[in-house]
Amino acid sequence: MKYKTKMLADRFAKIFSQWPGVVCVALNEAALPDTLDPYFALILDVYYTGNIPESAERFAQFGADAVAFETSSTGTKDRFLVGEIPVRIEYKFTSRIDELVSIAAARHEKIWLIKDSGTYGFYRLATGELLFSRNTWINGIREQLKNLDDEFWSQIREASQSKMEHFLSDLGAAFIQGDDFYYLMSAAGFIKSACLTLFSINRTFEPSHRAYYNQVLKLKELPESFAAQLETFLRNDTAISMERKYNLAQLMARGIVSL
Repeated sequence: MKYKTKMLADRFAKIFSQWPGVVCVALNEAALPDTLDPYFALILDVYYTGNIPESAERFAQFGADAVAFETSSTGTKDRFLVGEIPVRIEYKFTSRIDELVSIAAARHEKIWLIKDSGTYGFYRLATGELLFSRNTWINGIREQLKNLDDEFWSQIREASQSKMEHFLSDLGAAFIQGDDFYYLMSAAGFIKSACLTLFSINRTFEPSHRAYYNQVLKLKELPESFAAQLETFLRNDTAISMERKYNLAQLMARGIVSL
């Protein structure tokens, strides 16, 4: 991480640490690349209990160099610029996190509540760099996430694999109809759900979308030739017909299902 980025992250962490309701502050991995990287953003997760200041008061505390401030309708996300650096703050209520983690860890009859949202939220909880922690809350959460059982991963796999098979069917229908738009939409859904299935098979939380490609190829358990098949499927080459890509998707899906 660049020195300038670290200084800015620490500056905001210090502000948040002065709010009594804040339990901990974590830095997202999007801050690791150079600031010139198009993917770069300073993203902070602020976990809190009780209350946090209203948006106007928050903005006033962020400093005179913070500009273009906007907040979500729910007040749970702030976005602004410091110079040319994009800053994104997400405020997350600890009781909601506790509920979701408890469902994943022990209340499997309610896993349907987190299937659609996926495991990216858990990824951020588990991997974010801690800049401030008032107590041991985050340590307890991370310990639970490290010890999720087979039933959790089995249900997450079932959900993502079902979506993969659904998108594969749509891909075939789009190919038969010659529907370029629907084919593109189905291809995107197929690749995403295929990767989600592989992450769950490997008991790994899904990263941000921009990190899917690199991280999925590093997984320990992959179908034979998956890397080459994925690269070919993603290739923007008019010489590769819709039919060939559909056949390739079928091979990828069969390989994943067989794991």
